[in-house]
Amino acid sequence: MEDRKLTVRAVERALDIMMCFTEATDLGLTEIAAKIGLHKSTVHRLLTTLEERGFIIRNAATEKYRLGIRIWELSTHMSRNEDPAVLLLPLMEKLRDRLGETVSLYIRDGDERIRIQAVQSAQAIRRVATVGARMPLSVGASGKVLVAFASPEELEQLKKGPELQALAGDEAYWKQLEEIRVKGYATSYEEREPGAAAVSAPIMNHKGEITAALSVSGPVSRLSPETLHEFAPVIVEAGKEMGTLLP
Repeated sequence: MEDRKLTVRAVERALDIMMCFTEATDLGLTEIAAKIGLHKSTVHRLLTTLEERGFIIRNAATEKYRLGIRIWELSTHMSRNEDPAVLLLPLMEKLRDRLGETVSLYIRDGDERIRIQAVQSAQAIRRVATVGARMPLSVGASGKVLVAFASPEELEQLKKGPELQALAGDEAYWKQLEEIRVKGYATSYEEREPGAAAVSAPIMNHKGEITAALSVSGPVSRLSPETLHEFAPVIVEAGKEMGTLLP
């Protein structure tokens, strides 16, 4: 049993190392060790194993590590028919062309949201959305949509997490979520990021479960509160159309 625990712990630590590369392309041993809170000798052993298996590549000149080719080989085997980031991309591009602003797709992962796809605005001044970025659920239009349309069971779990637990007594926040459920969309105006505004709607699958949040964002100089509400019906309809494509 003890050997099994040690083996599982090694797997967990190796996965923690891999997740360090969601926010950076190249990292040094010291940086990785600091990120996951382990001694450098332990991290070095794990990196050596990952490197031997092709999941990590070490640059001998810079002594920095990056993801290896095995990661991309695995990703090519993901079903294109089930991956929303691939499946919904044409409709996202269509929405971007219609509204002229950046379009993003978010999913919930635990107490966070992740941007899994983005189509950048073609305008000179635009909000650049980075795919893979993690953000809080409690703020931002898409975060509020993912919480507002979560199932009762999921919502109860979220309330136990540190982020929403801290908002347990915030009546204005929970009232806002109720309004979002009624309206079918959420807006944010410099709520998480100064100078940025967004409007978001849910993408529901055929079972009526929220799969993702569709968001359109841009600078406040173009997206006034009035413009956000004008865009809302278009985004809500786009979200419904996208939902018909999901399994």
